[in-house]
Amino acid sequence: MNHTIDTILAHRSIRKFTEQKIEEDQLKAILDCAIAASTSSFIQCVSIVRVTQQDKRETLAALAGGQSYVASAAEFFVFCADFNRHKQIQPEAQLGFTEQTLIGSIDAALMAQNALLAAESLGLGGVYIGGIRNKPAAVSELLTMPDNVIPLFGLCLGYPDQDPEKKPRLPLSLVVHQDTYQTTLDKPILDEYDRHIREYYRNRTGGNKEMSWSEQISATLTKESRPYMKDFINGKGFSTR
Repeated sequence: MNHTIDTILAHRSIRKFTEQKIEEDQLKAILDCAIAASTSSFIQCVSIVRVTQQDKRETLAALAGGQSYVASAAEFFVFCADFNRHKQIQPEAQLGFTEQTLIGSIDAALMAQNALLAAESLGLGGVYIGGIRNKPAAVSELLTMPDNVIPLFGLCLGYPDQDPEKKPRLPLSLVVHQDTYQTTLDKPILDEYDRHIREYYRNRTGGNKEMSWSEQISATLTKESRPYMKDFINGKGFSTR
């Protein structure tokens, strides 16, 4: 339809990169696109930490659960919700509201998606790293983050050294509701999607993994996920009220 839509629809997570570096003008364009994203009430409560020191990269890769591409990608960024800047401007700023946590998280996601799309339009690839939240206190200490700043996720960028198959998304009929929420799940459509995902994993792994989407989320959502996050973000001054 057009280059922008083609770029968006061609998205795949890239976890293996060549050694080619990203040119400085390209990097600036990517970051300019990031900060051009929408921001709630013009608060601009996001900071990006560009990590270039290899020892820190390797530490972050380990903290994120042994994700080696954090260390090997041409660039690695940590996106943070940041109200420390605002506290310095206005020491009497009223912080700690849960709504501010949501604003910081949403704004960071919008910025990161802008950055990744810009990178992909230049022939680069990337992958988000939620594993940054595996050890958030250690990440904060490593990157010397003060109170009112929390690391949310990372982003690897570089030139792809792999060509993975696109991962199928839920069909629109299960995601898009018209006028009112569709309370009854369309089971036949879900069953067809589950078959599609099972086939995707079978092809991707050479038969070593066969799992439907329903089985995957059942395994994920029947156990606690990072239960320490509430105490961590409260300790950093987020969602205390």
